[in-house]
Amino acid sequence: MKIAICDDDSRELDRILSFIDTYRRESKVSITYKAFQSATELISNVSSGDYSILFLDILMPGINGMQAAHEIRDFDAGVKLVFLTSSPEFAVESYAVKAYDYILKPVFKDKFFSILDSVIAVEKTPLEGLTVKTQSGMARILFSRLAFVEIMNKKLYFHLADGGVQEVTSSLVAFEEALLTRPEFVKVHRSYIVNLWQVGEFGSKELITHAGKIVPISRLLYGKVRESYMKHLFLEKGVE
Repeated sequence: MKIAICDDDSRELDRILSFIDTYRRESKVSITYKAFQSATELISNVSSGDYSILFLDILMPGINGMQAAHEIRDFDAGVKLVFLTSSPEFAVESYAVKAYDYILKPVFKDKFFSILDSVIAVEKTPLEGLTVKTQSGMARILFSRLAFVEIMNKKLYFHLADGGVQEVTSSLVAFEEALLTRPEFVKVHRSYIVNLWQVGEFGSKELITHAGKIVPISRLLYGKVRESYMKHLFLEKGVE
């Protein structure tokens, strides 16, 4: 597992790094990490898929942690973001960037270790997805990497989080049960099913994915889609 830590407070940064070393030694887990002392330094040195988890201080000079998180989400929808903050007032805002958790400062070992335990457990879980027949053969599409599905001219297009597309000769109905029984997927239009984890913006007529793709929302389905989106953002995280 690869970890990035960004905090302008050198004492807090050293404290967190010592926790990682202790956890690595006690748990016998392979962990590598890199520390950054500014959001600017972090953003200029990270790309999609580099890290499993990113511990990010919110209150930093220049670009703050929340601004950095929005920029990172533009190119990496999968990294788990954990905010470090001295106040819980940022908790609600953190859900807009799909934060995994947040830790109140000063960081204590038990809370830090519990988050690492949780992330490792998730990474050990077998990856779930769909196996589809494409023009070139068979392809495995992970649910976590699927942004949305589109039906057009009797062709089904699986749009991936990294911008790639898998084309399949099939109907949308053939995959509805497999997708819509999962809480993160919602039908937003008769021609589209969207993964809510991949939604960056929710508008009055459309959704915009983290990759910048625009997906229309049916007028008839808008209320249901909005309800699902809000539930996804807040209720699943226990925010009332």
